[in-house]
Amino acid sequence: MPQIVCPHCEAINRLPETALLDKSRAQTANCGKCKHPLFTAEPLAVNQSQFERQLQKSDVPLVVDFWAAWCGPCKMMAPVFHQAAGKLEPQVRLLKVDTESEQQLASRYAVRSIPTIMIFSAGQEKARIAGALDLNRLLAWVTQNLR
Repeated sequence: MPQIVCPHCEAINRLPETALLDKSRAQTANCGKCKHPLFTAEPLAVNQSQFERQLQKSDVPLVVDFWAAWCGPCKMMAPVFHQAAGKLEPQVRLLKVDTESEQQLASRYAVRSIPTIMIFSAGQEKARIAGALDLNRLLAWVTQNLR
């Protein structure tokens, strides 16, 4: 059974594969520890330790937005990324990393321009793209790179 890290308390939960394939069933799945929803249809803002926990313990691929508050294209991308969470969960988890407060993490992944969107699967980077995307292009890019 796939492991899912709770976005609220970071407890590790196990869900049947069939629950991840059924969006309505996944949306009603709650954490065994804190009882909050495992999927919120919203990107999860994370610090370095939260990112590491999601990366190492979750079996769901991660789509990560490396961004900064002062960045104009990042501000344009934020509502698109939020919409994408509602469309892509529970097959993926969307995370947001503020490159200003998490400079070591941005440096570790050689983020040179923002926004940079990365896909991680099984703890490894699978793809990356820099620049703001519209919703259709973001969804297509994620789908293409998770095949």
